[in-house]
Amino acid sequence: MAERASLKLIDTLVAAGGAPVASHRPWPRYVLDAAGWQKLVEGLGAAPHWALLDLWGEPDAVHAALYDESAQAIAVASLSCPDRRFPTLSAVRPAAGRMERAARDLFALDAHDAIDKRPWLDHGRWPVGGAHAKAPYNFLPVEGEGLHVIPVGPVHAGIIEPGHFRFTASGETVVRLEERLGYVHKGIEGLMAGKTPAEAARFAARVSGDSAVAHSLAFARAVEAALEAEPPPRAIWLRALMAELERIANHLGDFGAVCNDVAFTFIHAKCGELREHCLRAADQGFGHRLMMDCIVPGGVVRDLDPGAVGGLQALIAELKRDLPLLSQLYDAKASLQDRTVGTGRVTSDFVNRFAAGGFIGRATGRGFDARRHPGYAPYGDLAFDVPVLEDGDVNARVWIRIHEIEQSLKLLEQILAKLPAGPLAVELPARGGEGMAMVEGFRGEAICWVRLDAAGRVARARPRDPSWLQWPLLEAAILDNIVGDFPVCNKSFNCSYSGHDL
Repeated sequence: MAERASLKLIDTLVAAGGAPVASHRPWPRYVLDAAGWQKLVEGLGAAPHWALLDLWGEPDAVHAALYDESAQAIAVASLSCPDRRFPTLSAVRPAAGRMERAARDLFALDAHDAIDKRPWLDHGRWPVGGAHAKAPYNFLPVEGEGLHVIPVGPVHAGIIEPGHFRFTASGETVVRLEERLGYVHKGIEGLMAGKTPAEAARFAARVSGDSAVAHSLAFARAVEAALEAEPPPRAIWLRALMAELERIANHLGDFGAVCNDVAFTFIHAKCGELREHCLRAADQGFGHRLMMDCIVPGGVVRDLDPGAVGGLQALIAELKRDLPLLSQLYDAKASLQDRTVGTGRVTSDFVNRFAAGGFIGRATGRGFDARRHPGYAPYGDLAFDVPVLEDGDVNARVWIRIHEIEQSLKLLEQILAKLPAGPLAVELPARGGEGMAMVEGFRGEAICWVRLDAAGRVARARPRDPSWLQWPLLEAAILDNIVGDFPVCNKSFNCSYSGHDL
């Protein structure tokens, strides 16, 4: 095990003949040949501490972003695919499976030795050679006596986004859940191509509406890295203020929704009220309840309204008063605890294999937080804790949210106290480059990779929502639970359909 832990990602990429791309910032990108890619696959098999962050394609290449957790190093490996074929990573990193299937749908790139080659985003309605693919989608088979199948979705009650869930159950006990997503595919990556960074930022903000700040910030930082541009200090601090407001609002919504799914509506109603106050404070401060289109490459487009500072301070005081009362009420209700404690447990093995972050990872002992590492301004100048629990159940995911709200309130107080004066944005040069960024959204790390052409326009952009690494774990979380507990398990994950489907 010590020998495995000593295996370094970047050393391996260099030893595999990786040619560094000079224009890629802030982390290195290495172009491998077929033999080098195979060495990467072998290295991943021998190094469990290398986390797969993302895998994406282009018409003639495939890229994999990796994080060496022991060395705290990030790198991108690339392989040219003139024949549109490449060796799969899914055998050694299961999270690659769906990403490879998406790359096949979008760019006809074939992970030729992958076990699962079913389409992922293509639902048989995309033009293929002048016709439409009509082959039925084959769900994985399950064998055994007394089993029955329960199909749910893709259309659901209420206004939630579409996704199909195929349950196989023995009586009320779930023995398999298989997801089929992709119904909300919008072509975000294609829509961003050819745009100026300012134009493409509007699409980044709409990858997933509840994470408008996180994805906007990831895209902006990726562009700034590509151009070696530094936004003004006031813009950096305002971005953090928006990010923490977004985190609080979403965690409040999820806390209440989990309670609602186990029929405790009082906490749901109260969290809804507090979330509304948070959204109104955001609207007063930045002119939009979701703070959409407020962050752009180079800085921010709007300053904090001076009259909103008092409203933010009142919001902080209200949440510091009411959140402890709500959490005590949640913890004291046996009917609530009966439905959340021990329900939907995810093991640390699964969390680490998929490198799941956010409250899902931290509820199962994986304390990764992009604000700490790789880290970005202004969080190095702010004091906060990253809460971590071990149980990995619905209850733990609720408590991580509660504790994160507490930490975000402390961060808001520090940001308001230290907010520097000065300009809001810098003008970006019109030149080429490649950049990548990782920021901590409320679900976990939001990543963006971007390539700018010589005129400074977006040649290729890849936003990656945390849900790519979290949706598969929901399939594991519901196993051996009853069908009736799926809504609360699903809500405790609250993965994004839109962010995943792009």
